[in-house]
Amino acid sequence: MAEFDELRGEEWRRLLAAARRRLDRTGGEVTGSIALAYPSGEELRVVERITGRDAASNRPAVTLVALDGMLREAYGVGLCKALAWLDRPGRPSDMREALEAAMRCRYAGEGWFTGWLGELSRDGTVMRLVRSGDGDLLGWAAAVLDRLPAKDVPLPVLAEWATGDATALSGKPLAGLVMRALVLWQGAPPPVGRQDERRVWSDAGVLADDLSSQVLVLALRAREENIVAGWLDGAASAGIPFRLTLQQLVAAPVTPRADEIFVCESPAVLRAAAAELGAGSAPLVCTEGHLSAACDRLLGAATGARIRWRNDFDWPGLRTTAAATERYGAVPWRMSTEDYLEALETGTDDPLEGTRTAAPWDARLTTTMAREHRAAREEWLLPTLLADLHRGATDAADAAER
Repeated sequence: MAEFDELRGEEWRRLLAAARRRLDRTGGEVTGSIALAYPSGEELRVVERITGRDAASNRPAVTLVALDGMLREAYGVGLCKALAWLDRPGRPSDMREALEAAMRCRYAGEGWFTGWLGELSRDGTVMRLVRSGDGDLLGWAAAVLDRLPAKDVPLPVLAEWATGDATALSGKPLAGLVMRALVLWQGAPPPVGRQDERRVWSDAGVLADDLSSQVLVLALRAREENIVAGWLDGAASAGIPFRLTLQQLVAAPVTPRADEIFVCESPAVLRAAAAELGAGSAPLVCTEGHLSAACDRLLGAATGARIRWRNDFDWPGLRTTAAATERYGAVPWRMSTEDYLEALETGTDDPLEGTRTAAPWDARLTTTMAREHRAAREEWLLPTLLADLHRGATDAADAAER
């Protein structure tokens, strides 16, 4: 892999440093863009090589997707793996070098980190690793810890981000080293079995089981041409609900192809839309009462789409809707005072419980709900919601014809 030496050149230094910082912000996701202020001529040529166009600018921008694609075409590996290879720890010849590699971690000097290295030294782990030629695992473990705590980062993404190998933390010695460090960091008991290990990873912000995180969708298509996009397009054409896993979205990322996406809380709403509208429904995403990491990833990729969001009329529903307006710039969907009163006329008595919260999009809503002291389920507005979904699909079709 001597060709990677090119990436150590001065013309690549600032660009790759910016890419590392961007990955730190995105949790290892290859998304967003980076820019170079007042680039040199050599740096401009690198930008032009990545983008495929002239870069006559004092601040040219490069998307991480384009950089990742260029590296894959040139070297057969993506951005995370290339950076991991460039930053890889050398293979130590003795215990001292192995411990020095680990001490480059940003947590070096903290009590739990010192305790971790002390345990590994006292029980002979460091010596065994060095003698077997695996002493570099201490440096890799430090690289993983450098990226924690995370925020809902899938375990394979963390592994590739830190080491360049998406399987490096899947039942391998490296995972055991990191697990021992996390137990000390968290002050937790040593894990017994997979469930305990998932808990430790979860407390560090890592999703160890990316198959259990899912999102239910209807009539949602994707811009890409990968296998997951194909499944989505097929299900949308047939009007069949489709359940996406976080693992699928990581393995084959998709960008929703829609100008408007509706979001509901109850699977009953999506089921009714599938039965009555089928392929004639506007794109619909169901949170099933919980914003999963899979749902967050899917909606976070919906750049340019207007997201129309709703929940039940209860205090948790108002909080979740308010959070969606902040997180995704979502617009509340049938979440006004008038909609609430209409729902009450349809539904049965359902007491309003919990802590009162505000509805920033409608100042009267909170007061009215507190006065009525009744919750309203979104299914009580089902005919209205289905009419909106049908209208949304029709408007999108008309716009496409124009």
